[in-house]
Amino acid sequence: MIAIRIRPAAIAALALAFLLGGLAAAKPPVEAFANLPAMRSPGLSPDGTKFAAIQDMDGRPVVAIYTVGSSAAPIALPSDDWVIRAIQWVSNDHIVVIAGKGAKVPGGSRHLWTVNRAVAASADGATAVRLLNNIDMLRFNSSAAYVIDIALNDPAHIYMPLYSETRGITLNIFEVDLATGEGRRIAAGGPGPGNCGLDGQGPGGPRGAVKTRSGAGRTLVRDGDDWREVAAVKATVDSGLNVAGLTLDGTGLVRAAPSGGRYVLTRIDLASGKETVLLSDPRYDIDGTIEDPWTGRIVGAVYQAEGTRAVYFDPERTGFQATLERSFPGLSVAEVSSSIDRTRFIVALEGPRHPTSYLYIDRVAKVMNEVMSSYPGLTEDDLGEMKPYDYAARDGLLIPAFITLPPGKAPKNLPAIVMPHGGPDARDSLGFDWWAQFMANRGYVVLQPNYRGSSGYGRAFTEAGLQQWGLKMQDDITDGVLKMIADGIADPERICIVGASYGGYATLAGATLTPDLYACAVSIAGVSDLPEMIKWERTIHGRGSDVVDFWISRIGSPTDDSERLRATSPARQAAHAKCPILLMHGELDTTVPIRQSELMVDALASAGKPVSFVKLEGDDHYLQLGSTRLQMLTALETFLDEHIGD
Repeated sequence: MIAIRIRPAAIAALALAFLLGGLAAAKPPVEAFANLPAMRSPGLSPDGTKFAAIQDMDGRPVVAIYTVGSSAAPIALPSDDWVIRAIQWVSNDHIVVIAGKGAKVPGGSRHLWTVNRAVAASADGATAVRLLNNIDMLRFNSSAAYVIDIALNDPAHIYMPLYSETRGITLNIFEVDLATGEGRRIAAGGPGPGNCGLDGQGPGGPRGAVKTRSGAGRTLVRDGDDWREVAAVKATVDSGLNVAGLTLDGTGLVRAAPSGGRYVLTRIDLASGKETVLLSDPRYDIDGTIEDPWTGRIVGAVYQAEGTRAVYFDPERTGFQATLERSFPGLSVAEVSSSIDRTRFIVALEGPRHPTSYLYIDRVAKVMNEVMSSYPGLTEDDLGEMKPYDYAARDGLLIPAFITLPPGKAPKNLPAIVMPHGGPDARDSLGFDWWAQFMANRGYVVLQPNYRGSSGYGRAFTEAGLQQWGLKMQDDITDGVLKMIADGIADPERICIVGASYGGYATLAGATLTPDLYACAVSIAGVSDLPEMIKWERTIHGRGSDVVDFWISRIGSPTDDSERLRATSPARQAAHAKCPILLMHGELDTTVPIRQSELMVDALASAGKPVSFVKLEGDDHYLQLGSTRLQMLTALETFLDEHIGD
């Protein structure tokens, strides 16, 4: 392992056009937080001579392609009205761009779907073609944008999966020509809905797959044209299965699996079917795997502890990771891209007061240069200290949580915000959060509770949230607020609840079910009426679909649990609200329809309650436009200042 020395922050090595910002004012403008990240998803070409990233241009993401060591301006690949979601180098000459938007699917329902498509662009920007352009399976593939494999000995083709309804819903693998975008089916008749992985060698066909339905899952291995089951599980939360790919030596299949009450990473021997644990943690679930982008083999895994931790399975990568961690103590550090010969790298650094920044490393030249910060308008002085704030719920369950303090203020009698995360099968962790840090910068202490039902802390903790919307899950949030009050951190007269998606539901539930606790409430894309939400999912996906089953398992049955669902639906309890409520919602939201916010606005207005509504035009559930984020944060700042500000 070479020693890494750090040179002064510079971007000349990659000829990037953006410089890190200097010292910022005490309160940077809203735009410093609201602008899309200046850079994300950076990646090197296989030979390491080119560099690509998603960058912000006038509030919309574009793909910028640079030549390493050149001062030439980058090639910019816009996406018109599509939003760029991801990029992937598939050869030295081609990059695949994944873009999406809300649209009506041909042959589908009248409702909007999130449609994702893949485009292959030449590295010089001269050509771009939509992939699978000769295949008509849109009814079953609203997302036809998944590269399952590349073949290093055949840079002209990649491999992509699609589903068809031939003999039921079946998996098909297509060889796709990067020059024309046309696909040729090379494998069909595999397992139905689930995920699969190839062997990293191109057209050999899928080697492993998962088939899931209604909380049960099967892991299968392909031998020739036949599929052989090697593992099965039933679960109340989900299947607990995810085929990640093959081990580095190609002799085993790697998957995430439940074990001992937690999600661990296991290896299934392809010859014997024997399963052994590769990686586990006594408190935290394993979150995902690290894949070599050129071979498709699984080389490591990541999980969230106090911060993001990366663990590798081979000595070379383990040593490189250890060197990086020694060089940047106190930060989460992760390799995000490398050349195929592993001489050039892109590495990401992040911490609560350190927005993600990217480094370029050349191990031959023995240099490290800073490429770009994702939020160049922010400095450490602008950001608040974030630290664990675990507490006991009223029934004794330990609730992991984090608290972010406003910069320069003592944690005493502060205006406070509780910010429950979305999901709810998700979690907050110790790291940079642009939204929470914005509110901290404006003088508010921010509590982020990982209430029961959150992921990452074991199956029992997640399952404890089943059908507890508005009940014990809400109690966990309430108990965190009461803890801040008891500790003297929060001013009990100046507390606001703010959240998006499920967090938006929790916001509205807090305002209607515990109305005396909050001075104001802000919901972004929140659910307000549980029976109506399930009804909408049935309309979209059909009765008995996996999606509807998912909602019923989390929320409850609209027939068997109708009384409880009405009692915990904020729109049906609007008369109990006391505080001013602000709702915001993307008009193109296909995850939670904007109708959910409209129902709440109508119910509050009918009850004579103070309510405001902001429609976020042109955006979806995830606030993917800079203009939308600016609109949201501006409205949020004004509302908070009016109701709980100093």
